[in-house]
Amino acid sequence: MSAIITEKFRAHNANNFFESFTESSPNTYYLFIGKATPFTTGTSGGSDSSPSTPADSVSREFYNWDAMIAAKKIPSTDVTYALPRRDWSNGTTYDMYDDDISSSNTSTSGATNLFDSSYYFITSDYRVYKVLDNNGGSAYSGSEPTSTSSSPFALGGYVLKYMYALTASEAAKYLTTDYMPVSDDSTVTTAATDGKIESLSITAGSGYTDGTYYAAVYGDGTSAGTSSGAIVRITVSSGSIASFGLTAGSDTTIHDGGAAYTYGTVNLGSSYTFSDAALSSSSSMGSGTGGAVGVIISPKNGHGHSAITELGGHYVMTATTLTQDEGDDVSTANDFREVGLVIDPTTYGTSTVASASTARMTYAAKFSSASGTFDVDEKISNSAGAIGKVVEWDSTNSILYYHQERFGDYGTNSTTGAYVAFSGTGTITGGTSGATGTPSTSATETVTLANNNTIAFTSGYANPEMQPDSGDIIYIENRKPIQRASDQTEDIKLIIEF
Repeated sequence: MSAIITEKFRAHNANNFFESFTESSPNTYYLFIGKATPFTTGTSGGSDSSPSTPADSVSREFYNWDAMIAAKKIPSTDVTYALPRRDWSNGTTYDMYDDDISSSNTSTSGATNLFDSSYYFITSDYRVYKVLDNNGGSAYSGSEPTSTSSSPFALGGYVLKYMYALTASEAAKYLTTDYMPVSDDSTVTTAATDGKIESLSITAGSGYTDGTYYAAVYGDGTSAGTSSGAIVRITVSSGSIASFGLTAGSDTTIHDGGAAYTYGTVNLGSSYTFSDAALSSSSSMGSGTGGAVGVIISPKNGHGHSAITELGGHYVMTATTLTQDEGDDVSTANDFREVGLVIDPTTYGTSTVASASTARMTYAAKFSSASGTFDVDEKISNSAGAIGKVVEWDSTNSILYYHQERFGDYGTNSTTGAYVAFSGTGTITGGTSGATGTPSTSATETVTLANNNTIAFTSGYANPEMQPDSGDIIYIENRKPIQRASDQTEDIKLIIEF
């Protein structure tokens, strides 16, 4: 059995994901950062210089939770549809829109699928254009387009269709070196006509009689095959049919695009060509051979109706900014190597979906007394057999933030594999620094941090703010270490392709 997943299915999935941020009962998504400790072959695999590809397995998701540092909620205002970025450059050969690109009818670049071809581009002022004709696969030769006309126009030897433009704020927020946001322009959408013919495929042939001819487009369009339907204006020069363009007198053009076509044909026989647009005076093109005028069918609802659909917007981008320590929840004392998305996690110790804008995901110990300075990433332990790794040491408040990853000497006993959670008043000791701390014995204690956020400790310990292993991790990415700092902001953009 042969089968494919169509572009429409990919677009459907992208649309469902995008709408899940805004629908009446929306999902809740958090961006998370994690993995303060280096990648090693003995733990997560790979190295900091060459991170491993994340594994998609049941067990690996538990490891991702172990290593989480912090999470930030993603509002709908930080989500957009996106496309691969293709920049305008004079002298570049672009593909063109074609309704039938396949393995047997490839694009100019050799793509076997429309959405894998380069049939659109973005200019330096963030205007996006679709290429309706690329002059027989020639390089663009001319000035940078600026027109926002709702009608196709000729420039650089190409026929172009304006689709939409990015605002300065959209460009700053979402535009990357590889991807660009896509949205629909209401003016362009309104101007679109379903089934209007706006481009042609020309085979020149030879031996035809020079002149100008008109022919009806047959098919299933409104009034197809008559002067009230779509009409092609054919130019024959030096015995050959001129290529499609928009220059009257030198190009073969569309006199009237008609409407409602899902297929169309042009007959060049002597009984089907005319000297006038009213198709009242027959005019033979002579005895030429090999020529053809092919009709390129517009996308559903017409060119420009939806840039998202027409340009292949089956990508969704999230753009999240981590500003310094985000009110004490996002550590600036360590680096991170994992970035991901988790859907519908719950508040710690509850079954209620989390709603806080940010969440600390480390464990914490409050010391009644401490000596020395704990180093980030060093091993810590106590006499009860608990083992962990330092994420941050807050000497001002005597708070140690830590992880217990389920690797030997990272959170479990390297010999037995036993996991022991930190608890009690036993001294916690740094493996390399030699620093020590005695957990507080207070039944409850609330500490106010630098930015007035608070942490509530019970018998000297505090849990993460979201329940580990709750919700579902739907995206994970391993990166080279990204060092944070108290005056630093990270813009993290995730592109999800469906």
